[in-house]
Amino acid sequence: MKTQIPEFQTKKELFKFLIENKDILIAQKKAELKKADAITCVYPITDKANVPIDINGKDELKVIVIINTTNIMDSHKDVHLPGIWTKSLQENKMIMHLQEHDMSFDKIISEGEDLKSYAKTYNWNELGFDFKGETQALVFESIVKRDRNPFMFGQYASGFVKNHSVGMHYVKLELAINDEDETKEFTTWNKYYSEIVNKDVADENGYFWAVKEAKVVEGSAVPLGSNYATPTLSTDVNQLAELEEQINYLRELINVINEPQEPDKSTQIESTHNSVDFLKSINEIL
Repeated sequence: MKTQIPEFQTKKELFKFLIENKDILIAQKKAELKKADAITCVYPITDKANVPIDINGKDELKVIVIINTTNIMDSHKDVHLPGIWTKSLQENKMIMHLQEHDMSFDKIISEGEDLKSYAKTYNWNELGFDFKGETQALVFESIVKRDRNPFMFGQYASGFVKNHSVGMHYVKLELAINDEDETKEFTTWNKYYSEIVNKDVADENGYFWAVKEAKVVEGSAVPLGSNYATPTLSTDVNQLAELEEQINYLRELINVINEPQEPDKSTQIESTHNSVDFLKSINEIL
């Protein structure tokens, strides 16, 4: 849930409340697990990897998804800053890819060896948005297995997953206010405002929270995230799994070849067929 801010008649009243309660508000934010919230705003959604793929006979997908992006103001009034995940990614080896922030066994999409998480800098247009400049994204490379979460296997394969959300704990954040009378908070506003790509949202609110460091707990597929710039970049059949199948097939053929047997007409025909299949397998691998 989001920290609740009362409504005020003027921005001056709002800013006064924020300044007087800043320490309490920061403590509340640090105490909660931030995740996607129910929002009603209409945001642009990119169609990066929304083309369905054929999964007939396939049991594993490899998806590359954007869990979070920096330099954009989200519905929590937060602006995540580059470097926010550096420490956490080094320390936390138990990050999970979840369905809708639900850490139940049947809602886990991937974890452990099936999940690679890292931060990477992209131009905004690489993510499908028209913003100028760059963003540092929290990226998941995830092996989605049919038998682990069949529902999300189907959702990713069908191209339905357009948004993601990070489950995180705040560590370091500062209040930024667009008011010259609030010297410290106005300095923070000027320090980071130029990097925000949706400045109209920041201007309308008149303040934001500059989040300098956070601990990532999980990343989730969600229908609509508090940060909308979190698309699925690519979805494909897991090539590694297919390669392993080919290798196992080759091993079986080698075992057959190494078995001593009297050649007769039937085994010669079978050997020929095996050789043809072997060459086809090699050709597919190459």
